[in-house]
Amino acid sequence: MDLFANLAHGFAVALSPINLLMCLIGALVGTLVGVLPGIGTIATVAMLLPITFGLPPVGALIMLAGIYYGAQYGGSTTSILVNIPGEATSVVTALDGFQMAKQGRAGPALAIAAIGSFFAGCVATVLIAILGAPLTKLALAFGPAEYFSLMVLGLIFAVVLAKGSVLKAIAMIVLGLLLSMVGSDIETGVSRMAFNIPELADGLGFATVAMGVFGFAEIIRNLDAGAGMDRDLVQKKITGLMPTRKDMKDSTPAILRGTVLGSILGILPGGGAVIASFAAYTLEKKLAKDPSRFGRGAIEGVAAPESANNAAAQTSFIPLLTLGIPPNAVMALMVGAMTIHGIVPGPQVMQKQPDLVWGMIASMWIGNLMLIIINLPLVGIWVRLLRVPYRLMFPSIVIFCAIGIYSVNNAPVDVVLAGAFGLVGYWLIKHDFEPAPLLLGMVLGPLMEENLRRALLISRGDWSVFLTRPVSAILLAIAMGLLVLAVLPTLRRKRDEVFVESEG
Repeated sequence: MDLFANLAHGFAVALSPINLLMCLIGALVGTLVGVLPGIGTIATVAMLLPITFGLPPVGALIMLAGIYYGAQYGGSTTSILVNIPGEATSVVTALDGFQMAKQGRAGPALAIAAIGSFFAGCVATVLIAILGAPLTKLALAFGPAEYFSLMVLGLIFAVVLAKGSVLKAIAMIVLGLLLSMVGSDIETGVSRMAFNIPELADGLGFATVAMGVFGFAEIIRNLDAGAGMDRDLVQKKITGLMPTRKDMKDSTPAILRGTVLGSILGILPGGGAVIASFAAYTLEKKLAKDPSRFGRGAIEGVAAPESANNAAAQTSFIPLLTLGIPPNAVMALMVGAMTIHGIVPGPQVMQKQPDLVWGMIASMWIGNLMLIIINLPLVGIWVRLLRVPYRLMFPSIVIFCAIGIYSVNNAPVDVVLAGAFGLVGYWLIKHDFEPAPLLLGMVLGPLMEENLRRALLISRGDWSVFLTRPVSAILLAIAMGLLVLAVLPTLRRKRDEVFVESEG
């Protein structure tokens, strides 16, 4: 009964005019971000973090959540119509979606992508509602040692699921942890790693690093690659949006499998929507009677990844809302948004701020409904937007980023630091370092340090506390097992093959 009462309360919060407006803005901006290549969800959420200062906490988080799952929808539109994945999660959709568009079946492809996304989004929202309370109760039983071990497991998951070299992923996490320590010691207040620079005395701003490593670095990379300078666009009108009965019959099992797979992978730290869409496509190909159809316009190749990436985008809120642990870079930014509003992420949030949690859960369902309405009738407008050359777009993005960063602390040095991190981020991308684990390390760093110190204080400096407490020992054992598996060359080769195959 509690669940229905909580959901009713959530809908009452989400249906207030201001929250409905925030949900609509989030869905629209998310779709726009998904449609336009070269911006990216992480960069957009990082840009909009400073704006959320002036908003009520519930509305701010509803808007940021809308941007995240809205981008999954928008990315599919351009993947199908013009073979340009606006989002990394839509790379796989382009393989069969664009082939369907070339065969004059863009309408059914778009409709199935929207139906799959809507269904997966609704299932994921129900899952969040069902799993929220029990997981919170479990988390409340955790002590500092268990929390520390859980965060270690989260970071190891990020290493295992990061693309490419395991060593580079570990290096990124360590760098993130080091950056989180700049400033004052959390207990003694003594300055550390600030090099007597007054501006670093309070530590590095999370929004500053995120904006630099993702926002500015992405702009530099796109300019370097000449993104959007010339695009061969679909000029034909899109007709016949309704899928046939055969389309529905073929795609229904794929949507169901994609939803289940995405829901599971979204909860795992380090996974998220990108891994989910690749995994769903690979699974459909393996299960198909005729795998050669894939890459030539198989509707399952659109239905499965689109369902998976939407389910994963939404279930990734589960560890954030219940344990206070962000499973991916966008959720790490959500932690930043919560911190800005003085909300400490973790199991207490569900009890202390039910408006926030249940309002956000209900808003996801409303957002999914809005996205169906936004995406299908407005396809023509989204395609027209693609004709804006990137060289005209990027100066306004840079100015917007700079104003956003400056407005956080009214400190010009933050803008300079964001620019410096932009160059660092560009160098990292060029040398195949994935910046997302860095952000996770930076967000979890202070929490890990706090719980490590607390656990050692309680045990009077006895390090064995992490192994003598059963839950902590199990979590660390799983983390070690995963790390060993990741380092094994056979598994590593297989993992790289998945990415190569899906990007090809």
